[in-house]
Amino acid sequence: MAMAPPRTELRPSEMAELNERFDGAAAGDIIRWAVDTFHPHLALTASMTDAVLIDLAVKVEPAIEVVFIDTGYHFPETLDTVETVRRRYGLNLRMMTVPPHDDEIWRVDPENCCSAIKVGQLDRALADKEAWMSGLRRAEAPTRAQAPILSLDLRGLVKVNPIATWTDLDVQGYIADHDVPVNPLVHQGYLSIGCQPCTRPVADGEHPRAGRWADSSKQECGLHL
Repeated sequence: MAMAPPRTELRPSEMAELNERFDGAAAGDIIRWAVDTFHPHLALTASMTDAVLIDLAVKVEPAIEVVFIDTGYHFPETLDTVETVRRRYGLNLRMMTVPPHDDEIWRVDPENCCSAIKVGQLDRALADKEAWMSGLRRAEAPTRAQAPILSLDLRGLVKVNPIATWTDLDVQGYIADHDVPVNPLVHQGYLSIGCQPCTRPVADGEHPRAGRWADSSKQECGLHL
């Protein structure tokens, strides 16, 4: 079992000061701080909707560990995007693969499927880490509107959201300017891509995550709580 590293402690006052400073900082500068502070005990999680955060991060630290959770329920296009992104950037990619289940969990226990699969695999991936980064953005959904750039997660790890302040136009502009790989499902209206059984295209006027768990009251998978 991987041994957890000594923790780099951030006092609440330091966290507040950094959040205030980073709210107007460039994403690359936030990533540079995270790398300088935590690498190699730092990971980046990717859903493979696009590779914007990966593109930003590997420019700062090419060897950063990128974690992708293969739930067994992904769209084929998403798995193809993983391979495209891996080749494009020569990623230090860690695939967290979920063993097959006798019953499809999303059918028999949809409320707990994400916690059993995604959260459990993320716990494993972060067992030897001090911090992790995600591409969470405030503009994605009302549940994320107040998301901080820095926080402590339930494990006590530092969670960094370098592009939390980016708008949809910021993302689209960066993709166009830097020729960033994008999951082809995005062009079919899937603006936030999760597992195939729980994701649908987004209608005009809906927020990007409206297509996730559309037939239930669920809004988050638990990775970002």
